Amino acid sequence: MRVKGEYLFTSESVSEGHPDKVADRLSDTVLDAFLAADPYARVACETLVTTNRVVLAGETRGPGSVTHEYLAHLCRMAIEDIGYDQSGFSWRNADIAVHLHAQSADIAAGVDSAGNKDEGAGDQGIMFGYACTETPSLMPAPLHYAHDVLHRIRNMRRAGDKEVAGLLPDAKSQVSLRYVDGKPVGCTSFVISTQHEEGMSQRAIKAALLPIIAASLPKGWMPSENEIYINPTGNFVIGGPDGDCGLTGRKIIVDTYGGASPHGGGAFSGKDPTKVDRSAAYVCRYLAKNVVAAGLADKCTLQISYAIGVSDPLSLYVELHGNPYEVDEGKLEKTLRELVNLRPRGIREHLHLNRPIYVPTSAYGHFGRTPDDDKGTFTWEKTDLVSQLKSAFGR
Repeated sequence: MRVKGEYLFTSESVSEGHPDKVADRLSDTVLDAFLAADPYARVACETLVTTNRVVLAGETRGPGSVTHEYLAHLCRMAIEDIGYDQSGFSWRNADIAVHLHAQSADIAAGVDSAGNKDEGAGDQGIMFGYACTETPSLMPAPLHYAHDVLHRIRNMRRAGDKEVAGLLPDAKSQVSLRYVDGKPVGCTSFVISTQHEEGMSQRAIKAALLPIIAASLPKGWMPSENEIYINPTGNFVIGGPDGDCGLTGRKIIVDTYGGASPHGGGAFSGKDPTKVDRSAAYVCRYLAKNVVAAGLADKCTLQISYAIGVSDPLSLYVELHGNPYEVDEGKLEKTLRELVNLRPRGIREHLHLNRPIYVPTSAYGHFGRTPDDDKGTFTWEKTDLVSQLKSAFGR
């Protein structure tokens, strides 16, 4: 984003009940089931959801105890947890078809360690990480507030809060912020579309959501009422997979930085951590966040690249966006490589990724979340490299 002048920037988010996020949730449910049984299981699971139907497909390698019947049961429980018990999509009677088969032996041979060969990357590709000082979580502000409002509604709905009675799981938000000289200073428009029960008036929905929007934004940032769009098309009763087909990996910008950073194109959900689409994107965020948290930059973008079956990354690039603190970017790239082993095995071990920790990532973003040491989640959000980075650069 520009660092001079005035402009608007927009990001969107979707709730856990959005059909694409339902698909992501079920793919990560499958992944966590395999990792709970075997930390070194291999999973690449894609999910399709539509009217009262779920289709799981992909490749796995893991213990026989993780049966198709068990996975179908776990997916049914996940649908119930999201909140779907409607005529067009219900945990009770949705048809769940499991078409998972063994991982390709050719892929396995390239990825597995053997003899003196270290574990190789699970695919070729480029991955990006980003951090900035716009929010306490070091995430871009438009995405932060787009996630926050939906997370608030979700928490209230799950708690049975009467203020949101009648609202259902499927929802989307979109936030436009005004920037002056690279810093967000206010919200110019706010959009929320939320599924609701039959007969609920749009006036009641607006009355319920306006206070939640106000609570999600900094004081003084609330846009004028004519720039707040709540269910702009009117009725939104038919929603979720009954209203729109959902697929794993179709919300990759929502999952990452809301368009504020480049994206390598790879999706995350349903992939075990040997797939660098996921694990390398996590380590890039980890490194970028630590660089910003250490005061070496106000914004940091990292790019890393891999070849399938090859252990060492082919490249690492760091961009400090004008570099106002005059950090030697070449030295920074070298320092980051020294602090973290960027081979696939090194990333997995440093961030403790071989655990069933992925279901919580499937909605409201993979980044900007709070690490939970008890559950082992979101380890890539820790800022435990700050002291070493400060020392390396005399800060």
